[in-house]
Amino acid sequence: MIQAVGADLVEIARVRKLLERHGERILKRLFTEEELAYALAHRDPAPSLAARLAAKEAFQKCWPRPLSWRDVWVGLEGKRPVLRFAPGLQTELQNEGLRAHLTLSHERGMALAVVVLEVRR
Repeated sequence: MIQAVGADLVEIARVRKLLERHGERILKRLFTEEELAYALAHRDPAPSLAARLAAKEAFQKCWPRPLSWRDVWVGLEGKRPVLRFAPGLQTELQNEGLRAHLTLSHERGMALAVVVLEVRR
């Protein structure tokens, strides 16, 4: 059963401006090593970073309490993006019988993420 749905849209240009203004400092504040390894392997990392920011925001819209930027992140299972969680948050999700589903897209200056939080009991 679906418990919550969150969606977020991020302008890729906004991410480029963040990178220009704050450089490596902002990368370490917002993203995990796994996210950075994926995004920085691309010629233009901004679309991938924007999609990951959108995923973090989309999950936050499903979750009842504030989270830090690095409590939730995007990993890969094969080529499929999946949400990964800090240990305490992962335990909460498991205890509540919750599973998060994620889809990402980016096109023409925008990145989109949709999260569906499902109750599995």
